[in-house]
Amino acid sequence: MFTSCIYLSLGSNSGDRHAMIGKATSALADLYGRYNGNIRIAEPYTSMPEGFDSPNPFVNVGALVTIDKTHPWTDDELHLLLDSLRAIEGRLSNMPHRNADGSYRDREIDIDIIAVDDLAVDFPDLKIPHPSMDHRAFVLVPMTKLMPGWRHPLLGLTPAQMLENLKKNTDTLSK
Repeated sequence: MFTSCIYLSLGSNSGDRHAMIGKATSALADLYGRYNGNIRIAEPYTSMPEGFDSPNPFVNVGALVTIDKTHPWTDDELHLLLDSLRAIEGRLSNMPHRNADGSYRDREIDIDIIAVDDLAVDFPDLKIPHPSMDHRAFVLVPMTKLMPGWRHPLLGLTPAQMLENLKKNTDTLSK
């Protein structure tokens, strides 16, 4: 038996953002509570949308879910994890995450898998760790609080180190 750590990023920039984040974290607590899991939520972090233009800021939170497992994650289990998060999104909002052309848009709730233990997987529909995590302060800032000692399995960096690199790159670009 071992404890598995799943790190999620939740965001909302449409409607009652704080209420939607609350509903999503409650749904996660209900889901993982059935498996004797534990969930910790970081303080909300506000950010402007990335990857699309919108005047509506996101409210983001990081969620650390811990569950006891008897065996390593299988590919099927990882896809069931993804499906369970998509189901929560669908129950809470029928608003699509993308426009008809595939571009991002405002959304009431978005739940992304950022990391699962020290796994590195690359499926067409699921990449762990999240391929953009090291470029997103709204992911890294909460993660430094909830999983400060975690190391990216491909980069070998902690969340704080990735955040520092991001700040350096942002400072360089703004000069």
